[in-house]
Amino acid sequence: MPSSGCSMTSCLYLDRTLTWRPFLLTFYRCMVIHAKNTQDLSAEAGAQGMLGYALSELGKQEEALEATKEAVDKYGQLAKKNPDAFLPDLAMSLNNLGAMLSELGKREEALEATKEAVDKYGQLAKKNPDAFLPNLAGSLNNLGAMLSELGKREEALEATKEAVEIRRVLAQKNPDAFLPDLVGSLNNLGNRLSALGRREEALAATKKAVEKYRVLAKKNPDEFLPDLAGSLNNLGAMLSALGRREEALAATKEAMEIRRVLAQKNPDAFLPDLATSLGARGSVLRGAGRHKEAAESFEEGLKLLLPLLQKAPAAFSRLGTGLLQYYLRSGQAAGLEPDERLVGSVKEILTEHS
Repeated sequence: MPSSGCSMTSCLYLDRTLTWRPFLLTFYRCMVIHAKNTQDLSAEAGAQGMLGYALSELGKQEEALEATKEAVDKYGQLAKKNPDAFLPDLAMSLNNLGAMLSELGKREEALEATKEAVDKYGQLAKKNPDAFLPNLAGSLNNLGAMLSELGKREEALEATKEAVEIRRVLAQKNPDAFLPDLVGSLNNLGNRLSALGRREEALAATKKAVEKYRVLAKKNPDEFLPDLAGSLNNLGAMLSALGRREEALAATKEAMEIRRVLAQKNPDAFLPDLATSLGARGSVLRGAGRHKEAAESFEEGLKLLLPLLQKAPAAFSRLGTGLLQYYLRSGQAAGLEPDERLVGSVKEILTEHS
């Protein structure tokens, strides 16, 4: 931990506010300099870790990566001499490093860092399960996602299953604290099973996730309605793949309606999700042969996405490409003329940033 006079939790809380971020960036840089000048390796490791977080929050990903690598290096040195004191910090820093590498598309490096974090948290959890099993489950969840991105589907499934089992035990003991984590892992499990073609098992896991998100969303809609909508979207896709079109349409319609309400309240945060749900619903309608309705759904999604594409083409080009392709295909199947102005605008942006 950095000897900064503020706890990790309180510093991270402050870091979430836009007003504080530039100030804290300067503050952590000063902490790093001071720790180097005083040759305080522990303080430097903590300061580098906090600096990496602050840089990441400000979108300075490459600088954040370098700071986090420094934290890992320093904590590695400290943990060799005193594992009881510093192995938890090393594990946390490795987990953060894996997440940053993954965001930068450095998937193999991200995988190695996260595997190492899992190994360290595994050691810690054997000695103190109450303190470290939640961290182990979180790292396993991350590991499953990274393995899946690399096409290592069986390994991804095993990591995610282990995360589910740990979180199920934790949620039984303390549902208020750990049920949300369990539901997130169940949702991921459904996706891993689906990727392996184990559709009935995937459907069962995703149904459980939806059921539990409904309970959570009733108690705390602001926090869990977005997650419920995401799981409903997944459920719709899985039901559609099994030929259960009407159930799939009901699930995707509910996801779309939730996200429409969320987007009205906070368009910056939820318009991309609404566009995604419109695309998912369009895909189900298309699979059911309802091409006119599918085209209308894809078209609405494109119209909502266009301003976002104009602002951040790199972030939304993949979604835009999918919506455009299926809008044109569905319109052609329905015998509809496309909105040429809309199509032209989207194509221009996608071509410029391809």
